[in-house]
Amino acid sequence: MSFVDLTAHIELASVPKHLAIIMDGNGRWAQKRGLPRVEGHQAGVKTVDEVVSFLLQIGVPYLTLYSFSSENWKRPPDEVSALMAILKQYLQSDLDKMLENDIRFNVIGRLDDLPGYIHDVVLTAMDKTKNNEKMTLTLALSYGARDEMVRAFKGMSEDVKNGKLDPEKVDEALISGYLDTSNIPDPDLLIRTSGELRISNFMLWQIAYTELFFTDKLWPEFGASDVADVIRSFQMRERRFGMTTSQLTKRGK
Repeated sequence: MSFVDLTAHIELASVPKHLAIIMDGNGRWAQKRGLPRVEGHQAGVKTVDEVVSFLLQIGVPYLTLYSFSSENWKRPPDEVSALMAILKQYLQSDLDKMLENDIRFNVIGRLDDLPGYIHDVVLTAMDKTKNNEKMTLTLALSYGARDEMVRAFKGMSEDVKNGKLDPEKVDEALISGYLDTSNIPDPDLLIRTSGELRISNFMLWQIAYTELFFTDKLWPEFGASDVADVIRSFQMRERRFGMTTSQLTKRGK
């Protein structure tokens, strides 16, 4: 798939290193068309394929997709089962594509919460792609940021109790090392589709200085051209990280 026209006016040398996406609106997309909600989730997978292909082409090395939150287990059982089936099908059908395109598959969240048949497929995909380097594709599965932080702090407390960690050594970098995302950088850019203006318990620690972009488009309506527009907008923003514009200018000299 070629996206040559979409790369116009994108500075390929300064694309976001890590893009995170809250993929929202699959169910509403289906309901607007009088379709079962599961068809919206299936349409959303096609958007994932298109977005991954485009980001590969422009050289974005990390992509994280909020796929299934820890709260999503509260949804109707038939919808949860359908989502698990779609996830299994996606991983099995796209594994060869990941290998061919040098994509490393990664997961954050409570992996052990997943049904056994999904758990095994996920581990297989992670193992077979572990040496790939062009892109790290992370799915947040049974993931909640507050739960992630609770687990991290419990891990730190246990290490303090066992004499493995000096409390005086605790800093931001050390805390980050206990999170699910310890092997990937913090996101530079976060996109949320569907018009909702909230973070929904996603990567709360990691997005402290992330640029946020919200769109009214539902996830199945979103595509490579939309991602290109967002990245162009991102590249026009000034990321100051608490400093002034003049300080940034001096640092750049």
